[in-house]
Amino acid sequence: MSGNIWRSLRSFISPLFPASYRWPAMDVRLGDRYLHLVGSIHMGTRDMQPLPARLLRQLQQADALIVEADITQGGSPFDHRGDRPALSTRLESHAMDTLIALCQEMNLSLSLFDHLPAWQVALMLQAQQAQMLGLRPDYGIDYQLLQVAKGLNKPVIELEGADAQIALLTALPDDGMALLQDTLQHWHTNARLLQMMVSWWMDTPPRQPDITLPVTFSQALNETLIGQRNAQWCHRLQALAAGNYVVAVGALHLYGQDNLPEMLKRP
Repeated sequence: MSGNIWRSLRSFISPLFPASYRWPAMDVRLGDRYLHLVGSIHMGTRDMQPLPARLLRQLQQADALIVEADITQGGSPFDHRGDRPALSTRLESHAMDTLIALCQEMNLSLSLFDHLPAWQVALMLQAQQAQMLGLRPDYGIDYQLLQVAKGLNKPVIELEGADAQIALLTALPDDGMALLQDTLQHWHTNARLLQMMVSWWMDTPPRQPDITLPVTFSQALNETLIGQRNAQWCHRLQALAAGNYVVAVGALHLYGQDNLPEMLKRP
């Protein structure tokens, strides 16, 4: 590839990784589209409110806010009926022992989960774990950004929407059993990962996307929940009209393997 063609490509898709942001974020230019990619946490601590003034100015100057889904409206992933066989017949004995121990630790009744889809049990356990670590949905970054954007009458663009997210979960093989097994197996690692992401907002955000993250998903689940969705979002972002956008997606989508910024850099 000649130097002129390479320089032309770099000017069309140009990543900018400023060292000055106090939150996990990076800027990407796609021709005449400017994206401020924000690594969101869906549940946050009280200290994460209000959002940094500089980020709020970015949003005020943006043409639209882009999120995975508008979580201020739409259905809940916890509305599915509990008509499955008992978990003891679906989970291996060691995983069942772990679940029983966690229920005792969190003072939860196993009957809450017993007949639910496995993916729903996993999400409920993850939400309970986040609450035990002091995280609340009202302090989540995307929730706060959505509230501010609506107060400013900014357009909100969904990358997939809540219905698509629920459809993805319900389409997981074996009722999402792999997600539940990974949740149980990597319980303590996931807690450390949540604490790491909080520290990105409170203390030291990473400067580059290619960092090593703790493993909390199997390779197959990581491809389904991270890699494939990042590829779909990449196409959506590349198809945007000219403009300036704030893009808030889960922090795990911006860092580590198959991250969104690296996909956007590819010609």
